[in-house]
Amino acid sequence: MQSIKIFAHRGSKGTHPENTMAAFQKAAEIGAEGIEFDVHLSSDGELVIIHDETLDRTTSLTGYVKDHSAQMLKTADAGGKFSKKFLGEPIPFLTDVFDWARGNALLMNIEIKTDKLAYEGIEQKIIDAIRQYRMESRVVLSSFNHESIEKAKVLAPELERALLFEGLPDNFEEILSEKMESGFHPDKNSLTEAIAEAAKKLGYKIRPWVANDETDIIKLAKMDVDVIMTDFPEKAIKILKAWKATS
Repeated sequence: MQSIKIFAHRGSKGTHPENTMAAFQKAAEIGAEGIEFDVHLSSDGELVIIHDETLDRTTSLTGYVKDHSAQMLKTADAGGKFSKKFLGEPIPFLTDVFDWARGNALLMNIEIKTDKLAYEGIEQKIIDAIRQYRMESRVVLSSFNHESIEKAKVLAPELERALLFEGLPDNFEEILSEKMESGFHPDKNSLTEAIAEAAKKLGYKIRPWVANDETDIIKLAKMDVDVIMTDFPEKAIKILKAWKATS
């Protein structure tokens, strides 16, 4: 049994406002090995940490992220809709996360959010920031848009990259074999023992998303995945620890 890592999905999303520094800080505090977060571009080309293409669900602003300047986005409240306790929590930018990450050893799964909107040049901007902050050994780039991963491969072959899936096509083995990336990130419901074995044989690290209850966490642990992504990292760490002690 290898050491299965816990990655906090959008930070400790179950207990803190998603994709905020408060959520990332909580993940670090409780001992998660990594965090996962999503990157979009502002109208003036800044790298913004938020999940949706629009601001409405999680912040005090409305409309598309891409239609707002970085300065305007910095005025948003990204915490109040989660809980009054987090009123005034800002939307972070990639530079904020990297500045903070200098003080810890967390791994970072950066999801490039190009599956619904095309952000011209986003891959190069993310890679430039990674290099500037010397985070090369601590990041994994992932995307549902496998063309973005292809671009990243050309621009920065040294960086670890992963293919995201929601549902698996019948020819998933062919895709994994052809792409020969490092990470396989399926949704938890699509992952079976047979699929996990096939991906392992092709040399992939398996990081399913998102497991929040004990049954799912233990099911994935039994498959000996590399990482479990969860909205409740503190709870997941306790479940995994208890399971390891009895297995």
